[in-house]
Amino acid sequence: MADSAPIGLTRRVAVVGLAGCAVPALLPMRARAAPATPAVLSLPAVVTPKALGAAMLAVGRAGTRLVAVGERGTVLLSDDHGARWAQARVPLQATLTSVCFVNERTGWAAGHLGTILRSDDGGQSWHKQLDGMAAAALVAAAAQRTGDATAIKHAQQLVTEGADKPFFDLEFTDAERGFATGAYGLMFATADGGQSWEPWLGRLPNPKSLHLYGVRAAGGTLVVAGEQGLLLRSVDGGATFAPLPSPYKGSFFGLLRTRGGVLVAYGLRGSAFRSSDDGAHWDKLDSTTPMTVGAGTALPGGGFALVTQAGDLLLARQDTATLRRIPSREPVPVAGIAVAADGALVLASLRGMRRLPAPPLD
Repeated sequence: MADSAPIGLTRRVAVVGLAGCAVPALLPMRARAAPATPAVLSLPAVVTPKALGAAMLAVGRAGTRLVAVGERGTVLLSDDHGARWAQARVPLQATLTSVCFVNERTGWAAGHLGTILRSDDGGQSWHKQLDGMAAAALVAAAAQRTGDATAIKHAQQLVTEGADKPFFDLEFTDAERGFATGAYGLMFATADGGQSWEPWLGRLPNPKSLHLYGVRAAGGTLVVAGEQGLLLRSVDGGATFAPLPSPYKGSFFGLLRTRGGVLVAYGLRGSAFRSSDDGAHWDKLDSTTPMTVGAGTALPGGGFALVTQAGDLLLARQDTATLRRIPSREPVPVAGIAVAADGALVLASLRGMRRLPAPPLD
């Protein structure tokens, strides 16, 4: 399925639907014509002045540089804290939903059609490490090795449908170890900087194949958040996962970890929760808004900032239970947020990038 212009209002709720049927499974998967590779996986992103107003879905830091990603493979770079932006060259046109850099040069972006890209020059150029066709083949091979009927059936479904599953989030703890989560329970991990990716679907207690919208790692602990209140945790580096008690039944659209190690989960209708023990217990935060929270970031002073789909900011210290709301002067759906090196907040919106002065927490 071709990747088209912005699908949905945010990077997290824009998911492509299922199609096709699974083959009955204890038998080896039957040979069949492979789905055609979507053209956008081989066509470079169009370099155009219009990219500055494109729908942007995530933003991160590569040293002091800001790197933002969005629709049709658009990547924008800023070396002046978000005041001005320039377009990078990208080898494909798939919409990108997440970006993560571990230093000023090395980073990854992920998005629709199962794409994962790597940059080794601070976002100036990119090369593809994974796409949905290769991801489905990896899942199929892993399922065959287990001999598990359910896993084989699910893997055949992925192969039949081709490259139509998006990734929603990326997390790298260093230049080697990283994780990607996405639609219908997709989770992949790498231990070599993305040269190879291993499917982790079989490790997750996620029998409904719920969408996985966020992943955060610290030490040997990983926490994954998804739809219908799904929270999963590993305390052994990802070898095993167990479900966590969830503070609500709505979808979580992301996770962040503050400088002090507090975990914050956020989602529908202003829902936000805080945990100081890696998700074992959660405290509800008073957001004072009914709007869905779509993105968040840690702040240098130990607090954090969330942003709603209306563009409103929600600010808090990590030890307070009430979020202070700062209404947007220009209501625009916002899907990503980062802190620039000068302390300003930089927002990835459906109308391009926005910069806001550093806000006080009080």
